[in-house]
Amino acid sequence: MMSNGKATYTVDEALISMGFGKFQIFVLAYSGMAKISEAMEMMLLSFVGPSVQAEWGLSAQEESLITSAVFIGVLVGAYSWGIVSDNYGRRVGFNFTALVTGGAGLLSAFAPNYLTLIVFRFMVGVGLGGGPVLASWFLEFIPAPSRGTWMVVFSGFWAVGTILEASLAWMVMPVFGWRWLLTLSSLPSFALLLFFPITLESPRYLCMKGRTNDATQVLATMARVNQVSLPPGKLVAGTHKSEEDEQELDELLPVASESVEPIRDRNEIGGLNAVLKLLGPNLLRPTILLWMVFLAQAFLYYGLVLLTSELSNGNRDCGFEEKEAVHHVSHVTDRNLYKSVFITSFGEFPGLFLSAAIVDKIGRKLSMSLMLFLSCFFIAPLVFPQSDGLITACLFCTRICISACFTILHIYAPEIYPTAVRTTGVGFATSVARFGGILCPLVAVTMVHSCHQSLAILIFELVMFLTGVAIFFFPFDTSGRRLSDHVIV
Repeated sequence: MMSNGKATYTVDEALISMGFGKFQIFVLAYSGMAKISEAMEMMLLSFVGPSVQAEWGLSAQEESLITSAVFIGVLVGAYSWGIVSDNYGRRVGFNFTALVTGGAGLLSAFAPNYLTLIVFRFMVGVGLGGGPVLASWFLEFIPAPSRGTWMVVFSGFWAVGTILEASLAWMVMPVFGWRWLLTLSSLPSFALLLFFPITLESPRYLCMKGRTNDATQVLATMARVNQVSLPPGKLVAGTHKSEEDEQELDELLPVASESVEPIRDRNEIGGLNAVLKLLGPNLLRPTILLWMVFLAQAFLYYGLVLLTSELSNGNRDCGFEEKEAVHHVSHVTDRNLYKSVFITSFGEFPGLFLSAAIVDKIGRKLSMSLMLFLSCFFIAPLVFPQSDGLITACLFCTRICISACFTILHIYAPEIYPTAVRTTGVGFATSVARFGGILCPLVAVTMVHSCHQSLAILIFELVMFLTGVAIFFFPFDTSGRRLSDHVIV
C-alpha cells in the first residue's frame, strides 16, 4: 500500500506475507505448554479433593471449598491479568501468571493444614486466570486466513493436558498420594519460565502502543526465522481496508452507519478506559452475550466432568445412606474413577477435529449453536436410568460436542474485540465463566446425590438449548476476517 507516495504495510499484511512458519511453531509450542499446565491444574480437582478429605477428615463442604477456592482465584486473576497485559504487555502478563501458578501449585503439595491448602489453591486460581493472555498473544502472531485452524490446534493442548493429568493421577495417586500429584502437575508452569527470555512481544500490541520501531524489529526477527522477507516499505499502525472489506463489513454489521473509533491516546489501551469501552454502546451487546455464553459453557463443561465421576461411581443409585460414606472413601483408591475420567477425556480429541472441520467453513456462530443443539440430543437419554455402557457413550458424545463448542468460543472471543481491549475483554468473560464453575457442582453433584438425576439432566438440557439460541444474537461472525485494531462504531 502507498501512503503519501511511500510504500507502507500493516501487521496483518506482514503476517500474511510471511505465513505460518518456524517462529509461529515456537509460539504455538510455548502457548500450548501453558494450556497443558492450565488443564492439568483444573483436572486434578477431580482427584485431590476426595484424597484430602479422607486424610484430614474434612466435611463435604470443606472438600468442595478446595475446588471453589480455585475458581474464586480465577475470578480475580482473569480480571487482573487482562488489565496488566493490556497496560504493560502480553509478555509481562503471562510471565507473572506462570510464576504464580507454578509457585503456588508447588507450595500446595507441602501444605501442612487445610487452611494453608485453601490459600495456595486460591493463588493457583489467580495464576490460571491469566490463560486468556497467552491465547491473545498467540492469536496476534497468526495470519488471518489460517487463524481459525491454528487456534483449534492451540486448543488441542487442553485435551493433551486433561489426558496427561488423568494418566498421571492413575499412576501416582494409588501409590504416592495427592502431594506428589500436585508437585508433578506444577512442572509445566516452570517450563514456561525457563523459555520466557526468548519470547517476543506481540507486534500488534506494540503498534497499538505507538512503538512501531519495536514492532518492526519483532516482525524482522519473525521473517528471519521463517526465512522470508517483510513487505517493502514502512510499518504503520492500523488496517488498510479495501472496497471488498468495506462491503463485507456493511453486511456483517447491520446498523445504520459504521465508522472506526480511533485511539486518540495510547494511554487508552488497557486499564479503566478498556473496561469502560467494554461497557460502552459499541461493545456492550457482544460483551454481555459473551459473558452469558462463557458462564453457560463453563457450567456445562465442568458439570460434565463432575457427572462422569458421579455417575460412574454408583452415586446414581439412590435409596442408601450407610453406603454413601463407603463409596465416598472408595474414590480415593478406586482406579475405576481414574479409568472413567481417562476414557471420557478422549472425547476432547474428536471435538477438536470436529471444530477444526467446521469453524472456518460454516462460521463461528453456527458452529457453536450446532454443537450445543447436538449436546441436547446426546445427553437426553440420561434423564432416565440407563446402563453403564449407555451412560458412558452419552457422556462421551456430549463431551465431544461441548469441547468443540468451547474450543470455537475461545477462538471467537478474542476476535470480536479490538486489540486495545482484547485481553481485558476476554479476561472479563473468563472471569464471569468461573461462576458457572462454582454453580455446576450444585447440579452435577448435590442434585445427583439427592436422587434428582432427571432434574439435573433437564437443567443441563435447558442451559444447552438457551445458550445455542443466544449465540445467534451476536452481531457478526469473524471467520476469515482480520483482527480489528479499533472499536467498530
